[in-house]
Amino acid sequence: MTKIHPLATVDPSAKIGENVEIGPYAFVDANVEIGDGCKILPHATIFSYVKIGKNCSIFPGAVVGAIPQDLKYEGEVTYVEIGDNVTIRECATINRGTKASGKGVTKIGSNTLLMSYVHVAHDCTVGSHCILVSYVGIAGETDVEDWAILGGGAKAHQFSHIGAHAMVGGATKINKDVPPFVLCGRDPICYAGVNIVGLRRRGFSTDQIRNIKDIYDTIYFQGMNITDGCAKVESGFPQSEERDMILNFIRSSKRGIIRASSPGEKGDIE
Repeated sequence: MTKIHPLATVDPSAKIGENVEIGPYAFVDANVEIGDGCKILPHATIFSYVKIGKNCSIFPGAVVGAIPQDLKYEGEVTYVEIGDNVTIRECATINRGTKASGKGVTKIGSNTLLMSYVHVAHDCTVGSHCILVSYVGIAGETDVEDWAILGGGAKAHQFSHIGAHAMVGGATKINKDVPPFVLCGRDPICYAGVNIVGLRRRGFSTDQIRNIKDIYDTIYFQGMNITDGCAKVESGFPQSEERDMILNFIRSSKRGIIRASSPGEKGDIE
C-alpha cells in the first residue's frame, strides 16, 4: 500500500507505483515516475522528467532532476533515469541532461549508492553497482562504468571516463580517463596497481587478476608509449574479456589515460 504523507507535495499527474512511501515535505513534480517499493524521505525533491526504478531510497535534502548547470541549456525537455535498488543519500544532486550534448539524459544504473553531497552533472552516466562516496562531484558528460568506486571528495573533469571495477582514491582530481580494473589516486592522478581486493570480492580468479596485472605492467612499465604497449599486449596475450576491455577502453579514450606512477609511487594508495 502506497503511503503519501499529507504534508508531502505530489503532483496529481505523477505516476506512483505500489508500496511507495513519500514523507512529509517531500516534493514530487509533474512528469515523474516512481517505481514500486521506493521510499522518498522527508524534504527530498524530485523535479519533472525523472523516472525512478523499483526499491530506491531518496534521503532528505536530495534533489533529483533539477535543470542542468550548463549555460547552453535552453529550457528543453531532458531527463534523468534511475535504475532499481538505488540509494541516494542526504543532499545528493542529480541534474537533467542537455540538448547540446546530443544525449539529453542523465542515467544512474541499478544497485548503485550515491552517498551524501554527491553531485552528478548533466548527461553523466553512472553504471550499476557503483559507489560514489560523500562529496564526489562528476562534471558534465562523465561516464562511470559498472562496479567503479570513487573515494570521498574525488572530482572528475567533464567528459572523463572511469572504467569498470576501477577504484579511485579519495580527494583525487580526475583529469584523465581511468582504465578498467585499476587502483589510482594521488596528485597528479596516476596508476597505482590493480584493484585486487575489489576483483576478488567480485569473483575474479587469481589467474584473471594476474593476467590483468601483467597487461598493465606491459603497458605502463616496459618503456613503451601507450600505443606500442597496447600493440604488444594484443600480440603477446591470449584473447580474453579482460584484455579486450582494457584495449578497447584505452584505444577509445579521448582524454588520454592516467599516467604511470613513478618508481617511488608504486604500491597501495594511502
